[in-house]
Parts: sequence; C-alpha cells; structure tokens
Amino acid sequence: MKRISLSTLMMLAALLLGACTSSPTTGYIPVSGNGTIYYEEMGNGPAVILLHGHSLDTRMWDAQFAAFAKQYRTVRLDFRGYGHSSTQREDFQHTHADDVLTVMDSLHIDRAHVIGLSMGAFVAGDMLAIFPHRLLSCTLVSGGIRNSPGPSEPMGEAESRQRDEEIAALKQKGIDAYKREWHDILMSSGGSQRERMRQPLWQMVNDWSAWQPLHKEVRLFYGKEAWQALRERGTTDVPTLIVRGENEVKDRNGRPREMNHLSRARFEIIPDCGHMLNMERPEEFNALLLDFIGGI
Repeated sequence: MKRISLSTLMMLAALLLGACTSSPTTGYIPVSGNGTIYYEEMGNGPAVILLHGHSLDTRMWDAQFAAFAKQYRTVRLDFRGYGHSSTQREDFQHTHADDVLTVMDSLHIDRAHVIGLSMGAFVAGDMLAIFPHRLLSCTLVSGGIRNSPGPSEPMGEAESRQRDEEIAALKQKGIDAYKREWHDILMSSGGSQRERMRQPLWQMVNDWSAWQPLHKEVRLFYGKEAWQALRERGTTDVPTLIVRGENEVKDRNGRPREMNHLSRARFEIIPDCGHMLNMERPEEFNALLLDFIGGI
C-alpha cells in the first residue's frame, strides 16, 4: 500500500477545513413563548457569537462572519423581533440574553467569545454581568450595560401612557419617514469611509419590520439588574474589550464605567469612524478583534 506523505495529509486537512468554512449552516432554534431564533454558523474552533444592533440583522456582520470563521466556530443570529426570527410580543416577558443562552445550549456551546455592537452590546453586557461563566471573552462595541429598568420592574401606568403618545406620534409621522431619519442617525457619526456602509445599512433598515417603535416592548435587557450583579460580585475576570469609534467619543472624557468592575478590561478607539465601525472600518475592526481573541 502506498503511504500518503505528511505534506499531503496537511494539504488535505487544509482543504477540508476550507470546505467546512465555505458555506454556513443555517437554522431556527425554539425559544420561550413559542418563539424561534434564526442563526447562521460557520467554521471550527472556539465559539464566537456576533450580536447585531437595533433595526439591523445578521447581515451587519458580513465583513466579519467569514473572516472569523477561518479560525473560529462563528455564529451570528437575529434577535427575536428582527430579521428571520419570530416577532416579539407585548404580553410575554423574555430577554435577549436568555435567548442567546438558549441558542448556545441548543448548539452545545458551553462558553463563547461574545461580540455585540450597540443593542448587541447591551445584550453582551447583560451576559458579562449575570452569566460570566458562559463567556470566554466579551467585546462591547458602541455600547455597554444599560442603565434601564430590568425584568423585575414591569412597565407602569405613566410609562405606558408615554409610550401610547410616542406610538401615536410615530404613526402620524409615518414609518417610512422614521426609517429614513433613523438611517441618517446611524450614518451621522461616520468618518471618511462612511459611504461604503450607506447602502448595506439602508437595506437592513428598510427591510426591518419596525415592530419595536410601534409597540410596548417588555424588558428585553437586564439593565440595572445587570449593574447590581456586577457591583455585588466585586470584580469580574472575563477578558473584556470595549471599542468605540473616534467620532463618538470626541466630547467624552474618562474610560467606560464598566471597567471599574473588570479586572481584565481593555479600551480601544478606532480612528476616523463612528457608531457602526465594524461596517465602516472592517479591516481595522477585524484586526483588533482577532488580535484580542487570539491573545486569550
């Protein structure tokens, strides 16, 4: 029998690895309240989970998904109420963080590098504070732990009346006008490369159902409860990277307050970009994140 050389075996292994990362696995995972979460998975190795921003979906990670999958088992998902996932309900309490944990359990992921941007950073922050044992690392991009009421503090009458007024005003304005204004806000902090994200951002915002501003949402983030858990623990040793675009921090001094409770935290600013920095400066963003995760 002819022996296969070591170099040939290594080449075959590389080809198989490339095949594994060439196309994603997609599916739906059941979550509480008869909901479903859409996800895409590609690659092998330690798990990386990508959490998108408000009004957006898995597509905002197009410049990261395949790149990260070359080295990691990379998962991106649509939060409940966004993209291909099931709609939200006004009458059922759940949190996005708990949905992410259900996805992890269903995919047999014990711990993961969790990366969230904007609303996704709110969710990643909740996980960092309340479920640190499920994280290999946490990256908070353009956001962090919210200072808002959590699930234990349901909406009261005054807040409910205020939401009724806001919803009525939005319906009078028209959802198309609202989407264009929101898109302009996402674009506004961008730097010299922002035009590269204009069309992809608009495609997602335009496809968005806009259910959230037209309804009374339940408490989707742990918020103040997460802050309480973080403070009570004293210090949390999950390796954490906090990233901001330069244009969003020009008038702010000091470091993010989450760092006061983290023993292994790092704060980085990417120049000449704004809120949606992963889409605006994907090369710099990817290099920073892969360096951070690779060093753990």
